Amino acid sequence: MDTTVHETDGRPRIVLGVSGGIAAYKACELLRRFTESGHDVRVVPTASALQFVGAPTWSALSGNPVSAEVWESVHEVPHVRIGQAADLVVVAPATADMLAKAAHGLADDLLTNTLLTARCPVVFAPAMHTEMWEHPATQENVATLRRRGAVVVEPAVGRLTGVDTGKGRFPDPVEIYELCRRVLTRGPAPADLAGRHVVISAGGTREPLDPVRFLGNRSSGKQGYALARTAAARGARVTLVSANAALPDPAGVDVVRVGTAVELREAVVAAARDADAVVMSAAVADFRPAVYAEGKIKKKDGQEPEPVALVRNPDVLAEISAGRARPGQVVVGFAAETHDVVANGRAKLKRKGCDLLVVNQVGENLTFGSEENEALVLGADGSETPVPRGPKEDLADTVWDLVAGRLAP
Repeated sequence: MDTTVHETDGRPRIVLGVSGGIAAYKACELLRRFTESGHDVRVVPTASALQFVGAPTWSALSGNPVSAEVWESVHEVPHVRIGQAADLVVVAPATADMLAKAAHGLADDLLTNTLLTARCPVVFAPAMHTEMWEHPATQENVATLRRRGAVVVEPAVGRLTGVDTGKGRFPDPVEIYELCRRVLTRGPAPADLAGRHVVISAGGTREPLDPVRFLGNRSSGKQGYALARTAAARGARVTLVSANAALPDPAGVDVVRVGTAVELREAVVAAARDADAVVMSAAVADFRPAVYAEGKIKKKDGQEPEPVALVRNPDVLAEISAGRARPGQVVVGFAAETHDVVANGRAKLKRKGCDLLVVNQVGENLTFGSEENEALVLGADGSETPVPRGPKEDLADTVWDLVAGRLAP
């Protein structure tokens, strides 16, 4: 079998390592995402992975030869060349055995040799039973890999093999692809959030009026999810507090779902206790109905409706800023303004007491629900960082650049 490392005509070169877990079949979808978006992909499975998905499948989907052995085409030195030529190595799924081998530098097949020779970013997408993921040995191996700069995404929670359910499920292949795309965009830059825990709020809260109505806003949660996805790609452990966002869970992110401002406050305060940074991008309702009607409020002929009395919701951003759970915690707020954007932003930055405030203008077809954003990031130190209109991931990376520069060693 030919294992020659081929020229790629300038296309990004991906090594997709596949280790021997039942989730190996899901890596076919990840492979398809890479090839359809113009990447040159070399699949390097382990011998046990080939028990789940055969070499002809990987070869047909990638358009490249497939081998798991270091003894084939030895004159081409594939165990060295494949890793040297890669722009990204992603191991998906990564079993507990593979994480252990990678952490300890073992090299007993083509994939583990490739990991030792790669000088590009490396991403591991673990999949295993909950007990295996939570075992101290696995957690120490994960910590070792992250400390060395690898991105090890958190597995998802859900149905596992057989009747078991828990943390250890292979993340959505589409979301793994999106994370890898962000890693590729950053190139060889170090995973500067590795070892950090960040908390992000996203979406818009809904304040119930009666069993069928609520007061809400237009926030889609896309900016918060972009912040979560980019933070994970930069190596962080991410907790995403999601308020009514109809979006898929980003790969490697722990998602906590909430509905109201009070629920969001409880979730953020709890998650922030050990967080290095808190980014409040959710659109949190300032007010809620003073009285919740247990039954649907009926329309009465000839009568105007009763006025709806409102009470203030907790100011979560101000609370987090004033009572930081640990020294050096960086707090970022968002200001959605409809007019006098900069003036209102400066006033809010001072009032809330946060380190950074992302100020943008909102309205019909502006920011809410859009795939793009533009903003001015104001710093408590007097700095101003304009971000031109572009994908929300670009704004997210700018925010994390500014946060990373403010984190304590």
